Amino acid sequence: MPEVLLAVGTQKGLFLGRSPDRKAWEFTGPHFPMNAVYSVGVDRRGGRVRLLAGADSSHWGPSVWWSDDLGANWREPDKPAVKFPEQTGASLERVWQLHPAGPEAPDVVYAGTQPAALFRSTDRGETFSLVEALWEHPQRSEWNAGFGGQGLHTIVTDPRDPAALTVAVSTGGVYRSQDGGASWEPSNAGIRAQFLPDEYPEFGQCVHKVAVDGGDHDRLYLQNHGGVYRSDDAGHSWSSIADGLPAEFGFGLAAHPRTPGTAYLFPLEADYARMPVGHRCRVFRTRDAGGSWEPLSVGLPTEDHYGVVLRDALCTDDADPAGVYFGNRNGEVYGSADEGDSWTLLASHLPDVLCVRAAALP
Repeated sequence: MPEVLLAVGTQKGLFLGRSPDRKAWEFTGPHFPMNAVYSVGVDRRGGRVRLLAGADSSHWGPSVWWSDDLGANWREPDKPAVKFPEQTGASLERVWQLHPAGPEAPDVVYAGTQPAALFRSTDRGETFSLVEALWEHPQRSEWNAGFGGQGLHTIVTDPRDPAALTVAVSTGGVYRSQDGGASWEPSNAGIRAQFLPDEYPEFGQCVHKVAVDGGDHDRLYLQNHGGVYRSDDAGHSWSSIADGLPAEFGFGLAAHPRTPGTAYLFPLEADYARMPVGHRCRVFRTRDAGGSWEPLSVGLPTEDHYGVVLRDALCTDDADPAGVYFGNRNGEVYGSADEGDSWTLLASHLPDVLCVRAAALP
């Protein structure tokens, strides 16, 4: 069993947990105290581990930091790593996502931001440049802001093709590029936007999260602002897989790292009632790509529960068997070392949990 790293970004800093067996955990932190940490990336390419953190100081503003010694020391560039060019007239409000690409694109790291934009780094996250084709897309001016702001919060790369990129924007929808970001097309066919006059528009959906299937890179899962979907053609079209779930609203979504057809959700009652369905703390798992869903609650609280899991606060590791983790706005972090069959409270009384990332260490 490899050692597992668990990174928990909160409203008041980053907490790092390490465990040799996923039973006993030791946490350090907060790193970046009083900074909101909305994004964490774990880059293990080349046998080296680099941690990336999008830390947001209320005084100094947002920045991207990196550590090459598992969080013992952190570095920040002399100049802002992520900065909008002056001619855009925009300023960075938040780094929503830090995504190291796969081995097909060595040293490339992507950042998703608010206002919604995609940035690309070729030096493992030390400096970034704006992907101008998406920023200049003619539909961007019609994107609106979700309840939490207008954020590009999901970045999916394809290990088979370094030129294939998929991103999701709240509220712009899913966009795909087949040429490394030189051009972009909306990819929302079949996704409902019940809050718009045309409920099935070309773009404008409030997508909350997208995850790629662990065994089929053409299969994607999507949690929408009302609706859960699957694509079997890399995002060209989507179909509902919400049957069997107690609600269609939610944020957190993750896929098993290896097993085809297995994914996890944490449903909430509705956009107007953002709390666990029936006030019960339950993760839902599908093992047949959304054909059916089962509730997972062994070891989770049995009393009334109101902890909300945000879009990046549900994740898996890639150990065997896979671990599953989630944190909530109550400041609790739960983990499962058996793919969701049973759960353990790993940390409590933390600040509001914003994101969770886990990975087996080389």
